[in-house]
Amino acid sequence: MVRVQSVTPIKDFVVHLRFTDGSERDVDLERYLNGPIFEAIRKDRSLFESVRVDPQLGTIVWPNGADIDPDVLYAGGTPTWARGGATS
Repeated sequence: MVRVQSVTPIKDFVVHLRFTDGSERDVDLERYLNGPIFEAIRKDRSLFESVRVDPQLGTIVWPNGADIDPDVLYAGGTPTWARGGATS
């Protein structure tokens, strides 16, 4: 399983991600920042920039408990909530 190794905010909602397989990419997170838990992150740049990698989860997290599935970040896929599935 490929997981997120490092994250660096760049501009707007774009972050630079390095993955455990050595690949790197810039990802625009804007489409993933939906729902009540992401509302403050969208409105407060300093909160957005507080993003970090949780080594146990292997993905990016924020201090308010928000996170994004590492498989979605890696594959550029659609989060479960956007597919009409269960929410986390």
